[in-house]
Amino acid sequence: MATFFGEVLSVYSRAVEEDEEEVDENEEDAEIRRELEEKREVHLHWSPEVSESLKSGNKLPCSDFILAVGHNAARFLSVYALSSEKWDALGRASVWNERSGGVASEESTCVFYRPKDNPAVLICQVTCYLAEDQLFQWTEKVFDCLQLRQLNVTVLSESSVSEFKTADYLSSSSAPFLRSLHSAAFSGKPVCKSLEQPNIVTGLQAAVLNHCEVHRIPSIVYQCYSDVIGPDSVTMETFKPTLTKLGKSIKLDPSPSADILRKIVRTTNIQSNLYI
Repeated sequence: MATFFGEVLSVYSRAVEEDEEEVDENEEDAEIRRELEEKREVHLHWSPEVSESLKSGNKLPCSDFILAVGHNAARFLSVYALSSEKWDALGRASVWNERSGGVASEESTCVFYRPKDNPAVLICQVTCYLAEDQLFQWTEKVFDCLQLRQLNVTVLSESSVSEFKTADYLSSSSAPFLRSLHSAAFSGKPVCKSLEQPNIVTGLQAAVLNHCEVHRIPSIVYQCYSDVIGPDSVTMETFKPTLTKLGKSIKLDPSPSADILRKIVRTTNIQSNLYI
């Protein structure tokens, strides 16, 4: 660039330098995003026998997949199904997110079980938090391992009664209560009322139901609405009507001993959230 006195000065453009800085920052941001995505990936850890079978291109034989989402739903299955020693731990899924702390721990896992006398049944208990970006991952990865032919899916889940929408007055004595929502392929008879509009299900139960709807898999969600935050024996017992349906695919203990109930069910720090 020439001045009035004929001097030649080097051309300086702040815009070019800023563009270069933005490129460097964008590359750095992209790298951080890639590392975060890898860290937030859902990992399935199967037993050696199952892992070997899946690597060979086989799928897990499964006629009934029973999924419990939440502490009360998981405790319900522990009391009425998993309390016996006739179950094998088949594997687990581990996740890391903003609520799981520094590393993926046992508290941030969900465990898969299979009865020893009926390998076509699979139970999964999920008590960890799954972020929105991990719901699709979990669902896709788990169902990709299952043999979908003649598969039936049952989901037990829970939610705060404060999220239930109704035009009628909802007293504290109304909760907990059970509602159902199923895919179009489901042909059975639910054990409770259908979920009224405009209520919806969210979270992992919604991701699983949506997956089943797309792939025409018979599935049903039984959602318990409770006015108590955290594990609660009354909320857990609300799932008992489902025993008649679950009992067709797995052996259940309709009258668990007091020792089992005391061991699994702990009702501490109960807090009502009806008006939260």
